[in-house]
Amino acid sequence: MKLSQGDSVVVIAGKDKGKKGTIMRVLAAQNRVIVSGVNIMTKHVKKTTQSEGKKMRLEASISVSNVQIVDPKTGKASRVGYRIDQKTGQKVRIAKKSGTPLTRTKIEAAPKEKKEASATDTSAMKTKKPGFWNKVGFGADAAAEGVKGETGPAKAAIPTRSAGRGS
Repeated sequence: MKLSQGDSVVVIAGKDKGKKGTIMRVLAAQNRVIVSGVNIMTKHVKKTTQSEGKKMRLEASISVSNVQIVDPKTGKASRVGYRIDQKTGQKVRIAKKSGTPLTRTKIEAAPKEKKEASATDTSAMKTKKPGFWNKVGFGADAAAEGVKGETGPAKAAIPTRSAGRGS
């Protein structure tokens, strides 16, 4: 695909014809792109116990055939071509109208907010409660106590079944 994330494009067909934006995401398998400010859709989100219901406005994908790259020199729509750079010998993308090289710019994702641990959270993590089987006397600790011959709370905590039906 000749378009990449971060390219400035103009919509040449569809309901948003003439709008300009930058490519936020490329969906190469579907031959589609998501452009900022183009093809805005409304998504209704149902309320939950944690959040209330709301209407979210987000960009839906648009076909690659409906967008063209913006020529950096003229500011108009242009096709993308390639040529070999004579200085470096590498293949370079160019705008067909003016012949100016196009640079690939990556859009960095917004940094995720890190949840800071407070003093109460760290103390809760350090003092971990013993599990159920450790209380009952199951596992390596209980086996070690049984080998020593000690009768401790591990043996007393295990309930026994009665032999009869209502006794």
